[in-house]
Amino acid sequence: MNPNKDAQTVFVIDDDTDVRDSLKWLLESVGLKVQSYENALAFFEGFDASASGCIVMDVRMPGLSGINAQKKLPEYNIELPVIMISAHGNVDMAVTALTQGATTFIEKPFDDQVLIDHVHNALEKDRTRFAQRRSQSRIRERYDSLTRRERQVLELIVKGLSNQDAADELGINRKTVEGHRANMTAKMKVDSFAELVQVAIALGLVQGIAQ
Repeated sequence: MNPNKDAQTVFVIDDDTDVRDSLKWLLESVGLKVQSYENALAFFEGFDASASGCIVMDVRMPGLSGINAQKKLPEYNIELPVIMISAHGNVDMAVTALTQGATTFIEKPFDDQVLIDHVHNALEKDRTRFAQRRSQSRIRERYDSLTRRERQVLELIVKGLSNQDAADELGINRKTVEGHRANMTAKMKVDSFAELVQVAIALGLVQGIAQ
């Protein structure tokens, strides 16, 4: 199920209690669910891998800084969009955060509506990511359901071979290829050659064939 706004959480990470409370109050005032942490390690320890949402994190924190915490996100399989905030921001910090994949970098003090808008954009980005992962998972499940011969036919067809050429390549007759192709397209739930190529690209088959 694609997460909606109510299913998403904004994870606020800031060592300043007043800032955490202020951000929590602001975001909850517009109907968002918020969980706050005083440092990144507490966030990592309490994070649920199935969670959807975004992270609002301070750049400068004792111990593990926001920049270093951002680097560690992949170690915990966390792919949530990150909004970095800082009262002492500089160009180098902003570039580093953005290069590491942060959605944006905001300097304190910031306009409440600006932060809210960035959070909504980050949540939308995460919903898109979630939908793409679900789609990729469905495509992989369908591909895994194919027989070895059906996979061979798929790879040859998206490579540009006709049914007859595929038959010659596999050493079988054209009617057999047509049967495998029909079964394969039904299992993959595609209605056109263009859709089949898109599926092959998503699976990485086109690149693999070209190598």
